[in-house]
Amino acid sequence: MRQQRQDSGTGRAAGTSIFTEMTELARATGSVNLGQGVPELDAPPTLLADVSAAVLAGHNQYPPAFGFPALREAIAAHQRAHYGLDLDPAAEVLVTSGATEALAAACLALTGAGDEIVTFDPAYDAYPAGARLSGARLVTVPLAIDGDGFQLDPDALRAALTPASRLLVLNSPHNPTGKVFTPDELVLIAEAACEHDLTVVTDEVYEHLVYDGARHVPIATLPGMRERTLTISSAGKTFNVTGWKVGWVSGPAALVAAVMSVKQWLTYASGTPYQEAIATALGGVADWAAGLRETLRGNRDLLAGGLRAAGLSHFRADAGYFLQADIRPWGFHDGLRFCRELPERAGVVAIPTSAFQQGVDTTPWLVRFSFCRREASLRDAVARLAALTP
Repeated sequence: MRQQRQDSGTGRAAGTSIFTEMTELARATGSVNLGQGVPELDAPPTLLADVSAAVLAGHNQYPPAFGFPALREAIAAHQRAHYGLDLDPAAEVLVTSGATEALAAACLALTGAGDEIVTFDPAYDAYPAGARLSGARLVTVPLAIDGDGFQLDPDALRAALTPASRLLVLNSPHNPTGKVFTPDELVLIAEAACEHDLTVVTDEVYEHLVYDGARHVPIATLPGMRERTLTISSAGKTFNVTGWKVGWVSGPAALVAAVMSVKQWLTYASGTPYQEAIATALGGVADWAAGLRETLRGNRDLLAGGLRAAGLSHFRADAGYFLQADIRPWGFHDGLRFCRELPERAGVVAIPTSAFQQGVDTTPWLVRFSFCRREASLRDAVARLAALTP
């Protein structure tokens, strides 16, 4: 399979995004919004109490540029406890304004005009944006459909790498497919990164939301990868606080310092009371995440059953917030058209997977539904879809 290349942007103004369009359609039609990955679920009560206490205690000014010290220590302790990665919290951990800032700062710090950033397609839309910002070229490696899931195409990965390749962005657990890259796939990616002397930037924001025995393995734990990997995660998806915009990046001191050299001119620092509260919550993440996984797994199964009952086949989701549905049984081959018509026809909003395709779209009939909603919302959506079954 041939990889697809996207030239860097020219600074032209972009039109309204599909996410904005679908959100407005949901509002205008009173639809159940299963489009964006904005959780409708509660955050831990103790976390909310802690951030309130921090605000009332007057902890509302700039934190240190690298982040609240206790949070950097908690992140280092988390990586050690869960993955056996030893980090110096003073030099190898940087707190950012969400994972998106960490990704953008990494692209700006580590690539420029003439460089190539490699990632897997479909891809979260922050990745091509990061390439455009830095002037690099985005090179996409299509994920192959494998039965009811998605898999790495090793030949496509090898074909994508050139002397201009500088950065490989790996998203696992993966948005929008719900894929968790397997240990064997990670070995192949690591070997390619070492052979081509690539820096790997990983987006692991769904690290605690993995289901059915699948296991998240950070690529930084593989031989030869600790020294060339920047690991990005955040509190937003783990604790249902996406509006707090607290993320972090960890890895070798020199790479973290490079990201900091850019980040200081973006937000400098933010979210002092949020950082303070998350520092406490991160130590108890295992117990919290276990309950959240059970809720999300139940939601996923509820939505999956509803899609099947409505006559739409779907792909396996081993992690995250989303199910990929095949709309061809309803006579559609264009996901964008389907999503624009669905709110009026059924009162449900979804997102066409084509919004995440950076190369040639070979699966225009895929649509993404989110299940990070309250059970009542999902039951409502399922009932509306069933009523429209052809």
